[in-house]
Amino acid sequence: MGEWMKRLSQPKLRSALFVVMLLVLIGAVYQFNQMDEFTYNETGGTSYIRYEKARVMEVTDEQLEKDPKISGLYHGTQQLSLKLLSGEHKGETVSVTNYLSTMFNVHAKPGMKLIVDVDSADATHYMVTVYSYYRAPLLYGMVGVFLAILWAIGGKKGLKSAAGLIVTFGSIVFLFIPMLYRGYSPMLAAILVVALTIIVTLLLLDGWSSKSLSAIIGTMIGVVFAGLLASLAGELLHISGFNTPDSETLILIADNTGMSVGGLLFAGILLAALGAIMDVGITVASSVYEVYRTNRELGWRALFMAGMNVGRDMMGTMATTLILAFTGSSLMSLIVLYAYKVPYTQLVNMNMVTIEVLQGITGSIGVILTVPIVALVSARFMPYYDRIGQAKAQGAMDMPAQQEPKQEHSIA
Repeated sequence: MGEWMKRLSQPKLRSALFVVMLLVLIGAVYQFNQMDEFTYNETGGTSYIRYEKARVMEVTDEQLEKDPKISGLYHGTQQLSLKLLSGEHKGETVSVTNYLSTMFNVHAKPGMKLIVDVDSADATHYMVTVYSYYRAPLLYGMVGVFLAILWAIGGKKGLKSAAGLIVTFGSIVFLFIPMLYRGYSPMLAAILVVALTIIVTLLLLDGWSSKSLSAIIGTMIGVVFAGLLASLAGELLHISGFNTPDSETLILIADNTGMSVGGLLFAGILLAALGAIMDVGITVASSVYEVYRTNRELGWRALFMAGMNVGRDMMGTMATTLILAFTGSSLMSLIVLYAYKVPYTQLVNMNMVTIEVLQGITGSIGVILTVPIVALVSARFMPYYDRIGQAKAQGAMDMPAQQEPKQEHSIA
């Protein structure tokens, strides 16, 4: 057992075990996504809709006029000759009328790639309409630039951060959303994904250390507190996922999938607050670690106060970050409310305003509570972890001295 613990303390073995666990997790998520689930047929019958790439070969006719109020916007129609670049009709050329309005405004030019809607009655009878610009390459380019900057400035840790982002994105797309769709508890799914994200991201950044473990434990506790507070506040305010703008569509989906619509709001609050809470958690843990590494004679109270001093400086900015993020996401709705001069009594009791305040306040409280939690966990755990490491190192040094006499006796 002692030999196994000694091997487990080696960085290379820990890294290998981490990779194995990550591969097992990826395999489990893949198998989960292979399970059968209810799917919707958009059109029914034998007809079907596909979204394909097409190139503008020629603009044969154009009846456009500039919008008098909005710069760069045109209204009218275009007659386009399009060559389909993907799908079952790939290579075919079709004539399409492109309608430009304020909301649907794709101004086509020769040589431009577009995304088109191919509405097929069967394999030979279909209709093509312009859907949107072909934006995918630019989106991929933006992601590539982001990763390149992250690598250039962050170096090795930048690459680890990118890996953590990929794991987070994959957990949301391939685990969190499928779990919600299949009727699992939103809070359970959110806590599971939050835990996976925290563990993988922080272990990737700082490895298996007292700093990362303290941040993991404290951050998870802070996120759970934020979720519990959001649920309690939702009960008191009579707010749930049923009060969101997409609730009617979600109820129709839930009729066939068993999805819990009411809990979606609080699961979203957990995910929205996770980034800020994790940021505070690792910063406080790093601060306590640097203070402890400078003076290992400090008691846990002094370490706790060091973490609190740093955390207090972050509380205001992190809380402001969350409030601004939630405000920015609903900016257009807020402008509409301002334009209509909604009475104050109506404003403060609206579902939308209540939800935004609930999200901002509970997430901010989660950030604030994470500071003392991580500071306390770090102050208690880091000296304990250090003593264990010293005991292992001392044991490794003493072992050859104890074995030497036996080797000499056997030789004699």
